[in-house]
Amino acid sequence: MDTFKDSVAFWATVLGTLVGLFGAIQSLTWLAGIGVVVAVGSVSALIYARKQRLLVKSAVLKVSGRSIDSLNVASLRRRTNRSLVVQEAKNLAIIAGEDLEVTWKCTGYCRADHETAIEFSIDADTNTPFDDLDCFAYDVRRDPRRRHRTRPILLGPDGISKKIAVPFLAPLSVQEPFSVVLKCKLPGCMKGGVDYYTATLSFDQERIERYSMRLVFQHELPQWVRAYECDTDGDVKLLKSLRPLRKIAGSCEYSDVSDQVAARSARIYVFFRQTLTARARPGNADAA
Repeated sequence: MDTFKDSVAFWATVLGTLVGLFGAIQSLTWLAGIGVVVAVGSVSALIYARKQRLLVKSAVLKVSGRSIDSLNVASLRRRTNRSLVVQEAKNLAIIAGEDLEVTWKCTGYCRADHETAIEFSIDADTNTPFDDLDCFAYDVRRDPRRRHRTRPILLGPDGISKKIAVPFLAPLSVQEPFSVVLKCKLPGCMKGGVDYYTATLSFDQERIERYSMRLVFQHELPQWVRAYECDTDGDVKLLKSLRPLRKIAGSCEYSDVSDQVAARSARIYVFFRQTLTARARPGNADAA
């Protein structure tokens, strides 16, 4: 059906162009106008159809046989931050049993005349209502001792993929640097068997100079961990299989560090653990 619609739009574009040219040659202004309107409308329809196909494609992601539900939802309502340039993004995820604790630290500068907040995406397969979420942030450039917690603001609908805004302690001006830390606990959102964690980047720039990820497992340790990258078109590629950096008494840590990472992309960390116990709870997430 989509191919048929594309064909109709294509031939309508051709017809409109020919009608417009004929009208111009014959000095028939009204006919040339009709041709231009038909051609422009057809081109717009083709562009819109392509965008919709890419959107649907990005919303049906599966990796290692596992549907990436939270990222699927996030892709349908993607927001791009256009005011800030992120130079470094650090992510720490602690997975303990069924619980997840996330810490983000982003540094960069403002390229707009005025900006009051930075946006993050918090994704998990199980929805914890935003009002019940243990989530807070620090504007560490203005508050290096972290004495003033700020509460993020929910943007749009609540669900398994939440878009939140972290307010700065004071608005940023053009070229002003920033450094923000976000901490969030999501209980009961991880499962046994094949599961995943996603780290989403949505900034209006080509590349982020440095991206680093620390993935820490406590109690139930994974048999394997793989890192994938998903672009804005929904194309997924395997980046690497991760090896544990260290194992200490029921805990192991994995690391993923890259330079010049696409600023509109997502990293998907897929892993396998045996059946989980209900006793595990996350430890404290140190600053990234």
